Amino acid sequence: MATNTGNGHRIGSVKDRTQTHNPKNDTYVKRDTDTGRFIDVKSDGTPFKGVAQETDKRRK
Repeated sequence: MATNTGNGHRIGSVKDRTQTHNPKNDTYVKRDTDTGRFIDVKSDGTPFKGVAQETDKRRK
């Protein structure tokens, strides 16, 4: 798991999670890499902190 520092950032990325941008409603969606299910949607339009983008291939 990622380690919270208390300074507004994390060290490392969250395991078994990826995120992708939904351009239709301009939100970010968090996905479980094991099952492929969507977990959470962030409504403010900014990406989740510490979660790998699907396009950067850090997670499979």
